[in-house]
Amino acid sequence: MLGHDVARAGQRAGHELVLVDLPELDITDAAAVRKLFEQLLEGGLDGVINCAAWTDVDGAESAPQAAKAVNADGAGVLADAAADAGVPLVHVSTDYVFDGVAPLDAAGRPRPYVESDPTGPRSVYGSTKLEGEQLVLAASPRNTVARTAWLFGVDGPSFAATMLRLAGERDSVQVVTDQVGSPTWSGHLAPALLGLLERRVSGLAHLTGTGQVSWHGFATEVFRQAELSCRVEETTSEQFVRPAPRPAWSALESERSDVLPLPPWQDGLAGFLAARAGIMRA
Repeated sequence: MLGHDVARAGQRAGHELVLVDLPELDITDAAAVRKLFEQLLEGGLDGVINCAAWTDVDGAESAPQAAKAVNADGAGVLADAAADAGVPLVHVSTDYVFDGVAPLDAAGRPRPYVESDPTGPRSVYGSTKLEGEQLVLAASPRNTVARTAWLFGVDGPSFAATMLRLAGERDSVQVVTDQVGSPTWSGHLAPALLGLLERRVSGLAHLTGTGQVSWHGFATEVFRQAELSCRVEETTSEQFVRPAPRPAWSALESERSDVLPLPPWQDGLAGFLAARAGIMRA
């Protein structure tokens, strides 16, 4: 999902992107990664964006070593190869590195997590992503970890796409009200990742759609913008027990002046619906 949008954003920006994926490259294979970097360096290499990840949050609970191999070890392999090549790496991470307990502002109100807040993952997925972050940042001071959340786009499964499908199958859906986050359209995130490379922004960076909303509120806005009459009923996380715990609070924002904020999540949803409609018409 994100890789396709990075490819499109790179093309629009006039960059020459070399796109690799399974099966031609397995990022857990250090020898294969180094061989590819050697080939790319011959033609000129300016930077790398890692969109690869084990994203099956529930599956990671029963396959922790497989998730670690991609999210941690594979990220480290890429980071080491990039450091040896002398080029920066932008690595995509997640809100799951936090414990989901909302930090409070001076007035005692919940506020978004910022880069300096302490982490505390509660799932295998979150733990492996945090380990990947640490390996990437330790490999080179030029590297960047971009944390995002609640990603949706036209090239992969997502909550927004699921809601649109369910609206065509039923009159109502049940969606939790006790999980809050920052929905992020991959069409907004992709050019921002390229921007981090272009402007040589390094270290930790939070990149999500601006603002926060519950999954229930997100579903309501999906149907409003799509002009669908499906009813959104309230429920809680206790009614949807899953192998991996979901963070109750996933709102992120950046405290850095050199990290440009993404548009409001509602604008991202509008962009997603427009892009999806264009693809469906084609």
